[in-house]
Amino acid sequence: MKNQTAIVIGATGLIGFKLVKHILEDDNFSCLKVFTRRTLGINNKKLEENLVDFDRIEEWKEQLKGDVLFSAMGTTLQKAGSKAVQYKIDYTYQYETALAAANNGVKIYCLVSSAGANPRSSLFYSRMKGELDQAVEALPFRNIFIFRPSILDGERQESRRGEKIGLVLTGFFTKIPGLTKYRPISGELVAEAMIHVSQTAPKRKESEVFTLEEIFSLLN
Repeated sequence: MKNQTAIVIGATGLIGFKLVKHILEDDNFSCLKVFTRRTLGINNKKLEENLVDFDRIEEWKEQLKGDVLFSAMGTTLQKAGSKAVQYKIDYTYQYETALAAANNGVKIYCLVSSAGANPRSSLFYSRMKGELDQAVEALPFRNIFIFRPSILDGERQESRRGEKIGLVLTGFFTKIPGLTKYRPISGELVAEAMIHVSQTAPKRKESEVFTLEEIFSLLN
């Protein structure tokens, strides 16, 4: 699948930035459109950087045209300051972008969700992620791929102290039999798996959800 146009939102995050890096190096993609609130500081002829206001998607939704949309946007409750703001970033912005892209004819959608995502969960974060998974599965993409990693490992552009502590604790507890399904995964591997799946989409089901173990096995 050559000369594709990729779209990335959440490009300043751990997985999003890795997606940008790999797409720019991948000969299958001739163009990368990034929609972001701040510049990535990258100079590459394949990169089309769009600085946008996600609260005003009506002003730029017509630009969401291409072959595959990678959605890797997300924040923490601490950084967002409230559940309402976190919901807007993690759910509303991503859903509205996906809806516009689907309506513009984008065929393939790859979403970073989370382990434990469930629209009926009693936990706010898991419920929010599950609601988004459920909502985007109803959109008219040709292929929808949802990735549910556990805690992410890798260098971020922003520091997340709670996540670093979580990595240490998770690394300890996942040595216990039965808890390996919660072991950390690198943002790099998730990004590579997402690109691999997008490139093999014609051979796959119309909609697939990849658990942590399945993400690990995708590139083996």
